[in-house]
Amino acid sequence: MIRLACPMRVLPALLLLCALPAPAAEPELRPSARLLQAQPDNLQLGRCVIYEEFGSGGALRVPEFFVRGRVVAARVEVRHLAVCPEVTGREIGQYSREEFNRLAAAAPCVSAAAYARDVSLGIIRLRVDQWETPHARRTANAGRLYRGMFLDTTLAEGREIELEADLLRPCAD
Repeated sequence: MIRLACPMRVLPALLLLCALPAPAAEPELRPSARLLQAQPDNLQLGRCVIYEEFGSGGALRVPEFFVRGRVVAARVEVRHLAVCPEVTGREIGQYSREEFNRLAAAAPCVSAAAYARDVSLGIIRLRVDQWETPHARRTANAGRLYRGMFLDTTLAEGREIELEADLLRPCAD
């Protein structure tokens, strides 16, 4: 015969375990936060960085559009990943520029509420020096750059914009 421990002796221990606060989980580190922690010199203040987007170069994927600037701030921040905004009945290629901007500004985001969580992002604020953006109407929902704009911000020399660190690379001065 197998004898089990008396439930009355186990009950206080179980109650104690249930009453203890659960250890706070650290937010997941996104690649941008890991990059800032691992290579802070590549994104130090004053460093020239560039954000690039690809055109329709076919098989040869060469960046055609860019924003170049200098790092004015770098930080790791915790953000809550919410559900991505979606336009019912249309795929991303059919979004208007405003709909695309809303999606891009929400990124990173998740496909369903069950995946919502806190994450750590590496954010770089850069002061714009130079840029080249697409102007063709077909590129309105192809990227963050369009007709002299970064999302809904008009690009101008000295204007500051923010991007995740892993979207930038050091300039080849």
